Amino acid sequence: MLFGHWGGGDRAAWLRPRLGLGELVLPTDAPPTESPAAGDGRVRSADGVEIAYSARGEGETALVFVHGGLADRAFWAPQMQQLADRYRVVALDLAGHGASGRERAAWTIPAFSQDVRAVVEALDLRRAVLVGNSLGGPVALEAAALLPGRVIGVVAVDTLHDATITFSPGEAKERAAAFRQDFPAAGHAMVVSLFHAETQPELRDWAERRMCGMPRQVVAGMMEGFAGYDVGAACRRAGVPIRAINGDLWPTNVERGRTVAPGFAAAVMAGTGHFPMLERPAEFNRHLVEFAEELAAAAPR
Repeated sequence: MLFGHWGGGDRAAWLRPRLGLGELVLPTDAPPTESPAAGDGRVRSADGVEIAYSARGEGETALVFVHGGLADRAFWAPQMQQLADRYRVVALDLAGHGASGRERAAWTIPAFSQDVRAVVEALDLRRAVLVGNSLGGPVALEAAALLPGRVIGVVAVDTLHDATITFSPGEAKERAAAFRQDFPAAGHAMVVSLFHAETQPELRDWAERRMCGMPRQVVAGMMEGFAGYDVGAACRRAGVPIRAINGDLWPTNVERGRTVAPGFAAAVMAGTGHFPMLERPAEFNRHLVEFAEELAAAAPR
């Protein structure tokens, strides 16, 4: 979901329940349940929901990848494949997404953070960098606060453009209503808004097929769960250094970030949208390695 730029501007147009796009057909290739492989596992979150994860590689530093709303761990495939020779790499499906369970009562950011906590503790990770795209950024911040001594930093990915925002209750309600009224149209318009115009058509179509496989009630409940959420407070609670790797669809305000996270820094990838880790994975991985090494060098032993 679009959490780096909450509200305002033409790119919020997907919120309108009727967008003049006609009746769209929900894609049939919803996120599949992956066949178990070495390093794949399941663990129960705090409320008992099963959380699916994949773990690869070895290394003193672990990179834990947290996807955005409506996505799943497949959105981190290039990082899982290309960084496992240097780090312990872990990707999970948040509750309601991918192969994880869906029997949750409240779809809130703190509840999602318990999913991350469960995986980190189950794997006994001791020097973890939490890497969160979109919704995954605030989730990573909350999880860091739950995991003192285990997390050494958070790297937000196309989120925290303005780390001081509070999610508007009215807009949260409007977004939920848009998905309840016409899920295919709202989902399509949302995904289109996450890319630069006329770019990445194959990736955009792939993302839409996976993201529009989400249950309508989970998405609407998740939108409603964001009402009043204070990102700045989450930054302060995290207790670890925070970095960002953002696309340039929306401007990143580093100075505002530093008001809630001293030392906040961001790498902005020109010409990329909401999924820079998929749009230009080699460049993204270079930025991620630089931040991970910086955070590891500064972290106490």
